[in-house]
Amino acid sequence: MAEVLYLEIGSEEIPAGYILPALEAMSAQMVRFLDENRIRHGEPFTTGTPRRLVLKVPGVDPHQEACTTEIMGPPKQVAFDAEGRPTKAAEGFARGQGVAVEEIRIKQTPKGEYLCIVREETGVSTRELLEKMLPDFVAHIPFPKSMRWGSLSVTFARPIRWIVALLGGEVLNFQYGDIQSGNQSLGHRFLSPEWITVTDTESHRENLRKHFVILDREERRKLIEDGIHEAARSVGGRILEDDELLDEVTQIVEYPQPIVGEYEEKYLQLPPELLITVIKKHQRYFAVIDAQGNLLRYFVTVANTIPRDVKVVAAGNARVVRARLEDARFYYEEDQKTRLEDRVEQLKGVVFHSKLGTSWEKVERFTAVARWLGEKLAPRCVDALLRAAYLSKADLVTGMVGEFPELQGVMGRAYARLQGEPEAVAQAIFEHYLPNRAGGPVPQSLEGSLLSMADKMDTIVSCFGVGLIPSGTADPFALRRQTLGIIRIILEKPFVVSLSGMIDQALPLLSKKLTAPPEKVKEAVLEFFQGRLLHYLVSQEGYSADVVEASLAVGIDDLVDAVARTKALAAFKSRPDFESLAAAFKRVVNIIKEPEPAPVDPSLLQNAEEQALFSSLRDTEGVVAGCLAGADYAAALESMSRLKGFIDAFFDSVLVMDKDEAVRRNRLALLTRIRNLFSGVADFRKIQTV
Repeated sequence: MAEVLYLEIGSEEIPAGYILPALEAMSAQMVRFLDENRIRHGEPFTTGTPRRLVLKVPGVDPHQEACTTEIMGPPKQVAFDAEGRPTKAAEGFARGQGVAVEEIRIKQTPKGEYLCIVREETGVSTRELLEKMLPDFVAHIPFPKSMRWGSLSVTFARPIRWIVALLGGEVLNFQYGDIQSGNQSLGHRFLSPEWITVTDTESHRENLRKHFVILDREERRKLIEDGIHEAARSVGGRILEDDELLDEVTQIVEYPQPIVGEYEEKYLQLPPELLITVIKKHQRYFAVIDAQGNLLRYFVTVANTIPRDVKVVAAGNARVVRARLEDARFYYEEDQKTRLEDRVEQLKGVVFHSKLGTSWEKVERFTAVARWLGEKLAPRCVDALLRAAYLSKADLVTGMVGEFPELQGVMGRAYARLQGEPEAVAQAIFEHYLPNRAGGPVPQSLEGSLLSMADKMDTIVSCFGVGLIPSGTADPFALRRQTLGIIRIILEKPFVVSLSGMIDQALPLLSKKLTAPPEKVKEAVLEFFQGRLLHYLVSQEGYSADVVEASLAVGIDDLVDAVARTKALAAFKSRPDFESLAAAFKRVVNIIKEPEPAPVDPSLLQNAEEQALFSSLRDTEGVVAGCLAGADYAAALESMSRLKGFIDAFFDSVLVMDKDEAVRRNRLALLTRIRNLFSGVADFRKIQTV
């Protein structure tokens, strides 16, 4: 009878950003273990709070599935002599497998008769396997940073205080550090710090609720969402929607209690973005707006306990916010005493990276890329673009950004507007940081889009140029995000622009800093872009990996063109006759080990089928060339598909590897032309077929 596996790891408060990735890893890790060990199971469920990570797997079989394994040995003719006596080969095979020669079987295979040993594995209990595995399982839950505690050598995100591990309601016994697994969980840290005996998962969920812990993440999120909206309505406003903040707050409370706070009207004179940042980033409070979207002087906090006196807590929250806003107001007023353009020179003293020089040097580099992009894509915007590039990093040396680093770009735009810069310049200063998070918005203005691409490309090329390349999960300069940012801007606008051209503009001013030849840096950057584009098209756009790989193999210099090819190829693959078409294409490609450079000589085409193929190929080449010139890949593939019958007839009737060298090379030249035609759209060898 199938059983429920339940694992709850209780600890000190885990940082909000650690929880979801850890839960995803726990689920994947457990599924992999169960599958590899032939243990049937249901769909895993995970949830978490700041103090507990929970994994539940229903339908777990209490025993491994039995299996039969065949171990193949040497050929029969080698293992036995003419009289049927076992040779040293047979004896060695038997000895190596720990069996007698008499236990060896003979198996008929497509290659002939071979020695074979059949092992029957009955399978061990799931409980036994899990108890051995779980200490290592806990140790390998990934966190950005882990810690040790006490004198222990084990690590975790925060010190572990309890572990509940059950299979079918019975404890799975193992130890991690100084914690022995059991069936004891703990209630809310402040409201109900009492031990709870876990007998089954459903009653445990309700017991936790009685002890002021809302275990289910989605339920907790809904409670917070409803609660903060109700709190905002109580003061005549509504919550400024912020899913990112809502997700974060969901991970830092176990029993949410919304509380309204307020600050003085005078702070509403500050830029809205500044107020929101102070409230959100530093306090994790929700801003409140009116029906027109204007900020009100209220905010909503979410406490992790039931306050004895709500007014006292609200007043305390207000004091904290007031102090931060007063700091912000001071820096805001002081910063305005110096113009942005007068601050640019100070960037010569701001180190971007020890290997890459100052922020001033960085501005010089990406300004060159921005100029090139502007002249190609938006000539009328070049002046505004260059002005924005010049001022774009000036707010790094303002007091406000020094105190609130997350406001870079936001304050640059605010100060540019106050100092009379054109709106296009001010907006580009802000937008050149976009997208600043996964799935975040891309710049809307032309100037902002081009400046963002230029800045990001300089960072990518610079880091690759001095060996600061992402490895594994380490990506300190967020090069993956910045690369995806360029990809999204180009595709969403869309911009027809050369990636190679952008890289070529970024490299010259780095010449004295590069630790690798420029051509190697360019090659590595393009390969990195190809990997990120593949990931984006598969994970975000839903294309199959083999189709994307086949399409991108043709090239990615023009990203818009590369995606158009991918889209057409994906549609082409969905055709009912694709399998046979792909087989014909692959047959052509696979037979050519090295391309034949010589032209096809029509006089050497001896067979009617090869003459018909050559004639059809010439007609198709003309049609396909026109289609490719207009980026009509669907039409190009449709035209190429008409060659299938001629290709099949050719292979059925013609011996490619003719004894006559001239005839053989001419036929290879014909197939090379067909291969070259296909390769203008995709590398069909990469497409998976049944």
